[in-house]
Amino acid sequence: MADTQPAAAPKARKKRSETADTLVFLLKLAALVFVIRSFIFSPFSIPSESMLPRLYIGDYLFVSKWNYGYSKHSLPFSLPLIPGRVFSRLPARGDVVVFKAPPTDKQDYIKRVIGLPGDTIQMRAGQVILNGTPVPRERIADFVIPQSPNYHCDAAFEDVDAAGAPVCRYQRYRETLPGGKSFETIDRGRTVADDTSVYTVPAGHVFMMGDNRDDSEDSRFSQETGGIGYVPMANLEGKAILTFWSTDGSAAWIKPWTWVSAARWSRIGDGF
Repeated sequence: MADTQPAAAPKARKKRSETADTLVFLLKLAALVFVIRSFIFSPFSIPSESMLPRLYIGDYLFVSKWNYGYSKHSLPFSLPLIPGRVFSRLPARGDVVVFKAPPTDKQDYIKRVIGLPGDTIQMRAGQVILNGTPVPRERIADFVIPQSPNYHCDAAFEDVDAAGAPVCRYQRYRETLPGGKSFETIDRGRTVADDTSVYTVPAGHVFMMGDNRDDSEDSRFSQETGGIGYVPMANLEGKAILTFWSTDGSAAWIKPWTWVSAARWSRIGDGF
């Protein structure tokens, strides 16, 4: 009778350490966040008053990333992983867009698209002339914003509300672009930005303007004079779609009860 050999015991599976499991989880989470921020949504905070009255300093937005296609500027830190621009689509006039500002292409700006490739644009006495036709501009009630740690105004625009609280008051207009897109703008009086030469938007570029027309570094000003000039389509990062948080800047991290009082609740959930 042949000798029978005992079967070999199955090898025990080596368990990963908790540290390794944690690192793998963090890598997967980082990859997921990278994909979402690059191709779906990303947050953006408003650092300046150039888009008043629509956007306040202290507003936080969600920006959709798919509307105009993708380039390296769609990725965090503008990683050069996408050659040129893929799935490129023109924005619509009136879209509020986040982009990398020329000439350095490093700083994020947010402005409104006023001109598309081939359009001619001029400012005459504060009114936009688009392709030779004045954009309708209607005077509406003054824009009033409370003064806060996030916002102060020049003495010429200081006022008080019915309760005696300090506010800033500006003349406000409603503009309506071809296609029906309507939005509000601020006028601070006659400035160098109110009367310009005629601009012709080159192919592959857009013309951007801030809604706070007399306090915005935008396409009306050349790069040589400190502006941004025409903005290449490749620099567009995404379209503003929703305000998800807003604060007047009076909160302190070490005082959680101030987080509620500093919130501008009426602004949360505003779409574009």
